[in-house]
Amino acid sequence: MSPPSGTPAAPPGAAVRSRPPDLVIRASRAVTDHGEVPATVSVRDGRIVAVEVLPSRAPAGAAAQVIELGPDVVLLPGLVDSHVHIGEPGHTDWEGFDTATRAAAAGGITTLVDMPVDSVPATVDVAALEVKRAAATGRCHVDVGFWAGVTPGNTGELEALHRAGVLGFKCFLADSGAPDLPPLSPAGLVTAMRALRRFDGVLLVHAESDAELADCPAPRGRRYADFLDSRPARVEEAAVAAVIEAARVTGARAHIVHLSGAGALPPIAAARRDGVRITAETCPHYLSLTAGEIPDGATEFACCPPIRDAANRELLWSGLSGGVLDLVVSDHSPCAAELKHRDTGDFGAAWGGISSLQLALPIVWTEARRRGIPLTDVVRWMSERPARLAGLAAKGRIAPGYDADLCVLAPDEGFTVRPEELHHRQPVTPYAGRHLYGVVRRTWLRGRDIDPAHPAGRLPTRTANRLEDAS
Repeated sequence: MSPPSGTPAAPPGAAVRSRPPDLVIRASRAVTDHGEVPATVSVRDGRIVAVEVLPSRAPAGAAAQVIELGPDVVLLPGLVDSHVHIGEPGHTDWEGFDTATRAAAAGGITTLVDMPVDSVPATVDVAALEVKRAAATGRCHVDVGFWAGVTPGNTGELEALHRAGVLGFKCFLADSGAPDLPPLSPAGLVTAMRALRRFDGVLLVHAESDAELADCPAPRGRRYADFLDSRPARVEEAAVAAVIEAARVTGARAHIVHLSGAGALPPIAAARRDGVRITAETCPHYLSLTAGEIPDGATEFACCPPIRDAANRELLWSGLSGGVLDLVVSDHSPCAAELKHRDTGDFGAAWGGISSLQLALPIVWTEARRRGIPLTDVVRWMSERPARLAGLAAKGRIAPGYDADLCVLAPDEGFTVRPEELHHRQPVTPYAGRHLYGVVRRTWLRGRDIDPAHPAGRLPTRTANRLEDAS
């Protein structure tokens, strides 16, 4: 199989003509452009320089290191999680760059993109972006990029943020819970997308309708059924319809984040057939958990939009398999433990967000495995396509010219989730005690083992992540 059209590749014989690689990985199983196959991957100066299908038994020349992987593990490209909330600065006690990126590395994630909300200040202008970058510098164990926020008052800042290198933009259509990132009205959404269209910026949208929410009962009390009634599926469906229309009239790129309601899938599919530039993601909690299993008072399951019923979950899986949903990302959204109000179990008072960064791959793989879905699909959803959304051209594949961001997964090895063993700053998780499959044995960033004592993550920008020639 040849690489996809438009994919740069190393010139034939490049690895032979150039100096020897400094790392060679011989894998009995590797997920490459050819599927899951035996492969030899050669790395030099942090980049993949050659991928040979079938593990080569020829001497590795002067390669500094040769690693042999057995048939019980699979070599994957490092995952890319394009939806992560890091509270630093301002709410570092919720999650910081050090703890978040340790958790990412432990879960096989080598690049994440930070959301503009939950830190102080929100990333809505260049000055706030520089505060974020300063907080992250020297503290990241994996690469970290940044989205910027769109508010009713900052349309004039968007092009400057784009020039400053943000990977794209994020807005809310309902209350975000952060006063410095208020929601856009339907008219404001169109205005923002027209501004982004001028430089082809992508707009990520939290698609819940403020108007629809106003007609719903307020969330209160311990019953999960009441919480679910406070955010019914029509809240998402109305917002998605507004995003589709705004993308249609402006020609801009739109992306629906954390889609939980499968009822929005047919309109998204129809819009794409009409040429509307819209993509969508879902999250591990919507693919693995169901409303029927959530006990009353179990506020660790609270998130917005909410976890829905089992039939809805299966429709989301169909949406992934059918290509309507493009990618799966964590929406890692932690808070200080007391903000979950587990003492009272009041869903109306609890912070809405689920921490799953370190567990994202095992959660999705466990569910995919029991449905007969191969690892190649999971890698496409959790590595290649998030990298594409964020414009990270050198991430997401095991192919010549790409960063040597890699992980080793034991797909048939199981484990039980113990919150105290997670690297997230806050241990609250709805997955406590859950049995999952898929243990990450090793993670490399640009061909080097991730060393907790020496953070080596970089802060990629829109203009500094281009694919390089492998020769």
